[in-house]
Amino acid sequence: MAEVTTPYATGTPCWVDLMAKDQQAALDFYGDLLGWQGRPGPAEFGGYAVCELNGKAVAGIGPGAAPEGMPEPPTFWTTYLASTDAPATQEAIVGAGGTLLAPVMDVGPLGRMLVAADPQGAVFGVWQPGEFSGAQVVNEAGALVWNELHTSDVLAAAAFYGDAFGIEIVPLEGADAYWELRVGNRAVGGCTLLANDPPGTPAHWMTYFAVDDVDSTVDALVKRGGTVLAPPFDMMAGRMSVVADPQGAPFALIKPTPM
Repeated sequence: MAEVTTPYATGTPCWVDLMAKDQQAALDFYGDLLGWQGRPGPAEFGGYAVCELNGKAVAGIGPGAAPEGMPEPPTFWTTYLASTDAPATQEAIVGAGGTLLAPVMDVGPLGRMLVAADPQGAVFGVWQPGEFSGAQVVNEAGALVWNELHTSDVLAAAAFYGDAFGIEIVPLEGADAYWELRVGNRAVGGCTLLANDPPGTPAHWMTYFAVDDVDSTVDALVKRGGTVLAPPFDMMAGRMSVVADPQGAPFALIKPTPM
């Protein structure tokens, strides 16, 4: 298991979470599919569940009911980028042309967070650690393995994430129209053109979870009410599939090619 034992560098994806209309159904689905253990948390934190894989925090699932009289919000996985100073990062996001959706808030002693959108509309979170740094296990079956920005303007995205987080977006050698997100000369995520998505898809961050067998996991997902958006296929990084859970949240499954 690839445990994370050091703090995430600023700009590195450090956590993902899902606000589900039916939280318990989501907990059951991902527990069956990826082997997570999780249950609704304390009321003081809105019932937010920190899901674990073999005792290590791997992702969050919270209740996503809309306020009374408001339409149900879309269900999607949110990628959180690490920061050592959330208020300063908030200022940098706004200064770089981003939109603030939820300003900096304290999450008890665990840390501080905010939610924003980049100038192309891709929503992301920011996490400043307190007692909790983020995902405690990554790059293993059942855990987060990759975060990918889908954008309509790579140059504008590079300028924004560079100004706000110090992230570099550079072409991936050997790939056609694919870019790496780099922090301190280390690849921490990917970037692709929104034109490769179905027409009408908004800019977004895609969450990838690693699995041991993509095809059998996709079969299990379908049996549990999920939807296949892109059937399993082979690509330079491994075998993958794009899917959605029964409540409509899209994500990707991948068995990475051994390095």
